[in-house]
Amino acid sequence: MLTERQIEQKANEIRKSIIRMLEAAGSGHSAGPLGLADLLATLYFGVLNVDPKQPEKSDRDVFFLSNGHCVPVQYAAMAEAGFFPKEELLTLRKWGSRLQGHPERTKLPGLENTSGPLGCGIGQGAGYAYALQYLDHQPHRWVYVVTGDGELNEGNIWESIMFAGKYKLSQLIVFVDRNNIQIDGPTEQVMPLENLHAKWESFGWHVQEIDGHNIESILDAVGMAKAIENRPSVIITHTIPGKNVDFMEYNYKWHGIPPNKEQAKVALKELRTMGGKIRAEHE
Repeated sequence: MLTERQIEQKANEIRKSIIRMLEAAGSGHSAGPLGLADLLATLYFGVLNVDPKQPEKSDRDVFFLSNGHCVPVQYAAMAEAGFFPKEELLTLRKWGSRLQGHPERTKLPGLENTSGPLGCGIGQGAGYAYALQYLDHQPHRWVYVVTGDGELNEGNIWESIMFAGKYKLSQLIVFVDRNNIQIDGPTEQVMPLENLHAKWESFGWHVQEIDGHNIESILDAVGMAKAIENRPSVIITHTIPGKNVDFMEYNYKWHGIPPNKEQAKVALKELRTMGGKIRAEHE
């Protein structure tokens, strides 16, 4: 496991990879993946019991990305962790590539689920956690799910939340990416979600709310969730869409479009210099 500072550096590398991937692909989603970079870096380099050399090992933790359109951040994190060469990232969304616009489980070792239709990830995670807890009796394995806040508009999400609450799936930990945007605008204008904390709690879940860009907070929240017995856990993770790229931050219009060549150049300069705080690296 890496230190918090090292994880922050990994998150920055992941963000740079996301920009390069999307610019090369000419299509894809920008805001969500950039906002999730700190969380995914923390999971892959500070939390998950996974091994890129043994992606199917029997005692591994499993990670499900429910909002599959954000998969560039998962591909970038996996490549950074050594699941496949970073050069392959530039094949995103290309014909025949293993890295499609939504993840396909059978195409890439280390991917645990196929996602595209929104609303399925918590159900997938709950089913896996049920099997671990009641059928396989493997109490030391954990199931992690990331879902988008706009995705909570999907009715089957709440059916899965009910299921997990009923069966007290304590090996299930869900992160809600609370970035307050979706494709048509701010979430609270499209379909108000609040009070999310009270809603999840009413379904029998243990609820935490954290800053999704604070590595220490993410690690602490996971530790707390793993200590909870007889309840599934949700961590409402407040993030900034387009994080660390000034012209993308908070702008819902970047939900589903990639940067062009000039925009990518500006974004990469920001990321290389951490917003002008350090001298640009030469690449």
